[in-house]
Amino acid sequence: MSRIVLSAGVRSDFDRVPENAALHIEAIMAALDVLASSPLIGRPVALGQRELVISHGASGYLSLYRYDPALDTVWVLAVRSRRERDYKQAP
Repeated sequence: MSRIVLSAGVRSDFDRVPENAALHIEAIMAALDVLASSPLIGRPVALGQRELVISHGASGYLSLYRYDPALDTVWVLAVRSRRERDYKQAP
């Protein structure tokens, strides 16, 4: 099982979650848990990073992460709503 580490920026990403934030964040965290057993499940994006699509209600979320096989660690870099154009901080 891979270790999952949330970057400091993910906390500020969660601050942008709309009403009923606790329910949304709980769903996001549950989806991120799948990375412990399947760290390469997300689609590949630039710079060796991957993106996990998280379905939740009408909107859903995307999570940008990097997997380091040498450390068997998933570094979650950012989370955003599918409605947002891009991630708020550069990872």
